[in-house]
Amino acid sequence: MIKIGRMTDYGTQIMTYLARDSERLHAAHEIAQAVGVSLPTANKVLKTLARAGLLESQRGIKGGYLLSRMPEQITMADIIRALEGPVGLTDCGTVQQPGNCNRQPSCSVKTNWQRISKAVNDALAGVTLAELSVPPVHPVHITRQPGQSRVQL
Repeated sequence: MIKIGRMTDYGTQIMTYLARDSERLHAAHEIAQAVGVSLPTANKVLKTLARAGLLESQRGIKGGYLLSRMPEQITMADIIRALEGPVGLTDCGTVQQPGNCNRQPSCSVKTNWQRISKAVNDALAGVTLAELSVPPVHPVHITRQPGQSRVQL
């Protein structure tokens, strides 16, 4: 199974929360409570997102966090890259840093993994934070039939 880390999941929830009211500053404790994570965890994720340039922070008693760009200009690829690093399914397949495998010169599937990683990155880049911040019109139901090896969407 390919899955994102817990901090990236929290980061996505935090960014979605901020996108719903992107014009005002949000205190870290407010964000933590709204998303349902501990304050230390929220602070860690918020600082990482701010270092990546996705959030702006203001210090002080009336400080807090807000998005650095409009929600329409921030993609899932941006969020995942900030919290996980380059998007790629294998060492040789990362879109930004190809070639981290010592078997690369003789690998017969490297190019295909790079194609797949690019497709995943492109799909993530096609989903904006603005889209994530509104409920889906048509929810996706994932079902699997007994004996079926593929998941039907």
